[in-house]
Amino acid sequence: MKAVYVTGPNTNEWVEVDRPAVGPHDVLLKIKACGICGSDAMYSQIGGIPPRQGATPLGHEPAAEVAEVGADVDGLAVGDHVVIDTMAFTDGLLGSGGAQGALSEYVVVRDAEPGRQLKVIPKDIPWEVAALNEPMAVALHAVNRTEPRPGDKVVIFGAGPIGLGALLGYRRRGASHIVVVDLIPSRLEKALQIGADAVINSADEDVAARLVELHGDGSSMMVRGVRSGTDIFLDAAGAPVIPATVAGIAKQGATLGIVAVHKKPVELDFGSILTTELTIVFAMGYPTEIFEVTEDIIENWQKYALIISDKLPFDRALDALALAQTPGAADKVVVTFE
Repeated sequence: MKAVYVTGPNTNEWVEVDRPAVGPHDVLLKIKACGICGSDAMYSQIGGIPPRQGATPLGHEPAAEVAEVGADVDGLAVGDHVVIDTMAFTDGLLGSGGAQGALSEYVVVRDAEPGRQLKVIPKDIPWEVAALNEPMAVALHAVNRTEPRPGDKVVIFGAGPIGLGALLGYRRRGASHIVVVDLIPSRLEKALQIGADAVINSADEDVAARLVELHGDGSSMMVRGVRSGTDIFLDAAGAPVIPATVAGIAKQGATLGIVAVHKKPVELDFGSILTTELTIVFAMGYPTEIFEVTEDIIENWQKYALIISDKLPFDRALDALALAQTPGAADKVVVTFE
């Protein structure tokens, strides 16, 4: 069968591999869709992940159909539609340094346990939307790390897939007003379609002044100046200016969550931040959220579908990887196997 591998620095190629054999405790999955992640570009740039440097299978945002069930596996049937915990494979992280990747026709789940690696979903959920389950779990973990309370006012920097997923996550947790900040008008329009209460184009608007207008004046005796009444800020963009911007406009007791990858050190003036008692938290992966987010996707799949910008067939998977790596060319690319 065909699969996509990183075979060297900045080199992705088709590789012919054997279809996995299925034992009595295993489940064979026919991959039906797989999203392209920013980390796929990083894996490509460095030539793969040790110990499989030069031969790393790609694809860690899959949705699949059960193709074969081992004799000793209960709770799954051929034809079931499933989403997958790619971190629960016994042969390594699926598509992130493990023995298998989801940019291939089939994947085998060794020692399969329904509810641990796999969750069955309704068959009316489009495959490309089901493939959002993994990145949306990342977004939900970022939401959970900021510990939102019903009625909180939230600002999300970055209207990419994680930022938009966080928008849906904060709405689910009862946020009263959500603002999305970005530089690209089409992304801001999509944020409004998905449910943002307001958007700010930081290229031509004064973010601080606009947030005071939207979330009220958060200044106090201890924290003076232009301060927003925002309760939670989430950095889903990774622009170096964002943490300092938040520190300069946050009210006392606000929270800043960082889910974006910052590729360079960020400088913060702790002296000026001290009086704000700003809480800064970081979020990575999805310790508990991989199937927690699934129910919301099932209930609101039409909104999640808006996050997808491009769908390419499996025979164009290399083009999909290149498209996703091109700045400004696409927001969320999903490979489909129909």
